[in-house]
Amino acid sequence: MLSRNLPLIILSVFTGLISCDSAKKESAKEPASINQLIPKPVSVTAGTDRFELTSKTSLIVQGGAEALRVAQFLSDKLKPATGFSLTATEGTDTTQAGNIYFLLGNADSKLGEEGYELSITGDKIIARANKAAGLFYAAQTIRQLLPDNIEASSKQEEGWTIAAGTITDYPDYALRGSMLDVSRHFFGVEDVKRYIDLISFYKMNVLHLHLSDDQGWRIEIKSWPKLTEIGGSTQVGGGKGGYYTQEQYKDMVKYAQDRFVTIIPEIDMPGHTNAALASYAELNCNDSATKLYTGTEVGFSSLCTKKDITYKFIDDVIRELAALTPGPYLHIGGDESHATKKEDYIPFMNRAQEIVKKHGKLAIGWDEIALSTLLPNTVAQFWADSANSTNAVKQGARIMMSPAKRTYLDMQYDSTTKLGLHWAAYIEVDDAYNWDPANYVSSIKRENIIGIEAPLWSETITKMDEIEYMVFPRLTAIAEIAWTPSAARSWDEYKNRLARHGSRMKAMGIDFYRSKKIPWVE
Repeated sequence: MLSRNLPLIILSVFTGLISCDSAKKESAKEPASINQLIPKPVSVTAGTDRFELTSKTSLIVQGGAEALRVAQFLSDKLKPATGFSLTATEGTDTTQAGNIYFLLGNADSKLGEEGYELSITGDKIIARANKAAGLFYAAQTIRQLLPDNIEASSKQEEGWTIAAGTITDYPDYALRGSMLDVSRHFFGVEDVKRYIDLISFYKMNVLHLHLSDDQGWRIEIKSWPKLTEIGGSTQVGGGKGGYYTQEQYKDMVKYAQDRFVTIIPEIDMPGHTNAALASYAELNCNDSATKLYTGTEVGFSSLCTKKDITYKFIDDVIRELAALTPGPYLHIGGDESHATKKEDYIPFMNRAQEIVKKHGKLAIGWDEIALSTLLPNTVAQFWADSANSTNAVKQGARIMMSPAKRTYLDMQYDSTTKLGLHWAAYIEVDDAYNWDPANYVSSIKRENIIGIEAPLWSETITKMDEIEYMVFPRLTAIAEIAWTPSAARSWDEYKNRLARHGSRMKAMGIDFYRSKKIPWVE
């Protein structure tokens, strides 16, 4: 019986192989990648063709130096994996096939200052935006539309194609960012730059640097040199600390600006100040310097709020920091000041806000700042106490949303996570994604919220690999919340995009947490 049917079986197998091969070829033509972007764009329409990036592709720019800088950024990012030295030049002709065009100005007004439109055909790609930031985010989208290996640091042997379609995209919230605590453990300039690259890849535009705390002072202040000499000398656990010179800080600010990221520096006060109190005896009420602290407890330190020298100190620090920081905001902390009496805390924070204003900046403080009288345009950062944030709204303040139970990236994923803490919550990827800032606190409405920020505190974090493990993939969830309209977001849909995104994070060298909540696609 078997011998009689053998020719039929062979024919069936052969036909199946042909069908399978054809299916693979058809599958390869599907423009699936245009629907796998993180954060999810406002509008995507898939086409049926593909654009091929080759060594002959040129990046043609209309819009001057800013647009040219964005095109050069993309060229630099594409070179390691492709081996292509793509030229970025100005030109007026947008009809030539095979090129990518960056057009600055005269875009749809709904795109605002950070939105963009992408038109991708088999012949060319056209990116259009009103401002250079929009072109930059279009460039980041183009990176995601290429195969995952485009992020490799060495030349890859494969074709570089992009699925055709049109994308219209712009952010939901104005400020979208992350905080990096460099005080508990110090992270050098190159680590900070890598962090800037990672957050800007996901269209985040703010890096909040926590530059001072009980365990370390991390920014050079020329008028108070012992802050770094003494206060910057150590870190949690007693290891060698470190600090940024003013030149290094300016270099990081410029690096961030080139990626349309605004650095918001934080000098925490009146609590979280032991590094300063150990550096200068006169900042203490008893005129005796404290000992350096390398533990992780909070709430035990306070500047002497009734001394004139304290406000001279704050004025000098803010003056120097403001001169180094082109962005509009300076963060003055204000959290967990348990060692400061409330009757002292309120006038202190009032004066601190005035000093920030004096030096031409806007103040941000953790939600406790709402206990004071908030100046117009002061921002309160909600992290724990909804009553404080509600009080801030009543005073007319805008809110930066950073609820610890959803956005704190130092919280453990679950009870088995070796790094991090869990005093606020265990935060799995779905916990980081499944919340809406505009509905999180009933008294804080969409119009009260200026942005979303995901902080990473570093009590247990000592190196870049550990930063990446705690941050990713949760940062992609926060980035999408901040960018994508809430009505367009769905956990079930997002987790499948993230599942396919794992190989890209791997290509980027990100040491990410492989959550069991995600059906990872290798």
